[in-house]
Amino acid sequence: MDSQANSLINPDARSSLAGAPPQAAAAAGALPGAAAGGADFGLGGFAERIPGLARMRTNPRLPLLIGAALAIAAIVAIVLWSRAPDYRVLYSNLSDRDGGAIITALQQANVPYKFADAGGAILVPANQVHETRLKLAAMGLPKGGSVGFELMDNQKFGISQFAEQVNYQRALEGELQRTVESINAVRAARVHLAIPKPSVFVRDREAPSASVLVDLYPGRVLDEGQVLAVTRMVSSSVPDMPAKNVTIVDQDGNLLTQTASATGLDASQLKYVQQIERNTQKRIDAILAPIFGAGNARAQVSADVDFSKIEQTSESYGPNGTPQQSAIRSQQTSTATELAQSGASGVPGALSNTPPQPASAPIVASNGQPAGPAATPVSDRKDSTTNYELDKTVRHVEQSMGTIKRLSVAVVVNYQPAADAKGRVTMQPLAADKLAQVQQLVKDAMGYDEKRGDSVNVVNSAFSAAADPFANLPWWRQPDMIELGKDIAKWLGVAAAAAALYFMFVRPALRRAFPPPAQPVAAAVPALDGPDDALALDGLPSPDKKQLVEEDEEHPALLAFESEKNRYERNLDYARTIARQDPKIVATVVKNWVSDER
Repeated sequence: MDSQANSLINPDARSSLAGAPPQAAAAAGALPGAAAGGADFGLGGFAERIPGLARMRTNPRLPLLIGAALAIAAIVAIVLWSRAPDYRVLYSNLSDRDGGAIITALQQANVPYKFADAGGAILVPANQVHETRLKLAAMGLPKGGSVGFELMDNQKFGISQFAEQVNYQRALEGELQRTVESINAVRAARVHLAIPKPSVFVRDREAPSASVLVDLYPGRVLDEGQVLAVTRMVSSSVPDMPAKNVTIVDQDGNLLTQTASATGLDASQLKYVQQIERNTQKRIDAILAPIFGAGNARAQVSADVDFSKIEQTSESYGPNGTPQQSAIRSQQTSTATELAQSGASGVPGALSNTPPQPASAPIVASNGQPAGPAATPVSDRKDSTTNYELDKTVRHVEQSMGTIKRLSVAVVVNYQPAADAKGRVTMQPLAADKLAQVQQLVKDAMGYDEKRGDSVNVVNSAFSAAADPFANLPWWRQPDMIELGKDIAKWLGVAAAAAALYFMFVRPALRRAFPPPAQPVAAAVPALDGPDDALALDGLPSPDKKQLVEEDEEHPALLAFESEKNRYERNLDYARTIARQDPKIVATVVKNWVSDER
């Protein structure tokens, strides 16, 4: 019966009779858990159930205290953040084995560390980076994922030639890998060498080759110069390896080295041809645009470029000149004279064959016989040989690659506006002499060479105006308007979401956290101590009540009292109705009052 009686009490009656006389308030407040403010749930009821929380909530200095607390917390956070050590990268791109060994060494040395880049880098305090690196280097860390020529330091005694060659190739691959990884854009690299066995037969010899896989940092690329540098570096590190046998691939499987196209030209050669064509076209457009206006002359250039490398040596001889004009290279002169033989002298016989006797010179000698007649020459010959320098020319010509063999140029010129006899402006073709002038200008701009076989073709024709695909569209279907509408809709959506967030969550939370303080009742309004005072006030004549309101019309407490009085009357009528319908409930309520007073 108690619960049934309490449930029949209107909740509005309980809240309205909070300031009513004890008898009326008891009728509405007999329910357990009823609050004076009529709010059993929410922040208001929670604040009323905790002593002092309601007064703290209405304290005007509470926002200042909260702001001061937040400021102190921010200052403390900034101080802690500024005093935190600055971490720098110790090592990155480590293998799992090296990473585990380095972490173990850091833990043993009590060096703080952190991970970055999803565990791809180890960070230590900035003031300990160099010291830690030196200590780890003394421990042989990191060992790296590849081995270099240090592999040859621990050769076993009696190793076979094949195993020694394999170790040498592994060491060379490791050294090349370390060199490639030293490039800034390369995070990791792998190098594979294919070195064939040496052969004594020249025709059976094969050139070695290499393949390089580079793992680049995100957002980094290798330009053509860097790719060429890696290619030359690898080919120069292996004996007899041509640069064309080096292949470079990135981590996405893209081929970075330049390969020849179907025409036999690589990417650099095609780029060179396109550059020649583009430069020639720019020169032609630059000389025709001031005459006919921008867009009234179109030119296309086709270049035939010879990339063959030719070395030629020639030796030519000129005709012989006169001796006075020719230089003497060598000259030889010989003279021969033959004399007649004289008659025999001496004693014939054996004495002529005996050796001569020793001579004896007398003290006084007689005059000797005179000599025989002198020999006369029989013949005299004289030879002279003179060698002159030849007029010889030796020429060694080395033709560079990328020689222009032929240029073909096609030019189209638009009709020019001209006024007819009636003054109407129409498009008229160019005269023949002016068209010839245009052709001569094009030849001069392109560097026309008749011996080379260049060709120029200039055509005068009317250009057709390109139709605008958006000309007939309404304004709301124009691309610019569509983009503008999308931008406006986007910002309107953001504003609507912000407004919904404010009205659905922020504003109710603020109202629950900071409800408006209750206005105190003015001293001019008498307090109602019981139903007699309320009836006495209700029994005042209408003019007196009107006069009371008019005397303090601006005071809101009077209006609040009038509203509370009307609510009290409705609740009192509701209680009387319940008493007439079910007197047992009223009797139970009265019993509860009596028991509470005792």
